[in-house]
Amino acid sequence: MSGTAKHESDTDTDTPVGYGYCAWHHRVASGVRLIQIEDGGSGPSTMGNKFACHSCRQAYDLVPLADRPL
Repeated sequence: MSGTAKHESDTDTDTPVGYGYCAWHHRVASGVRLIQIEDGGSGPSTMGNKFACHSCRQAYDLVPLADRPL
């Protein structure tokens, strides 16, 4: 499997994997997922949204927003 990053936790093996900044280990990683949305209230947000990689999601028991029940 050349040039394709996949994770054992991915339920859909055809889903493309993107790269982004993991807010938990403070590095760029593959397969980051949105964990928390920072609401700036009436002013601009200084924190931004928080994404986590697969390893940090497992280590810190983080559930991506898309996987949470409504």
